[in-house]
Amino acid sequence: MQLPYLLNRQQAADFLGVDPVTFDKVFRRHRDFRCFMIGKQARFTIEELTSFVREHLVD
Repeated sequence: MQLPYLLNRQQAADFLGVDPVTFDKVFRRHRDFRCFMIGKQARFTIEELTSFVREHLVD
């Protein structure tokens, strides 16, 4: 399945393999997490999602 460049909440959660509620709690609430806003709707890129995960890996 090919994903669009800007992912919605459900698509971003699916890409990361987490539940949308977990996505909100773990990712969206983090102060370093970046998104693109279209009106009041947040959109996410795969690049930002993977970059965020890489930067917050636990050693």
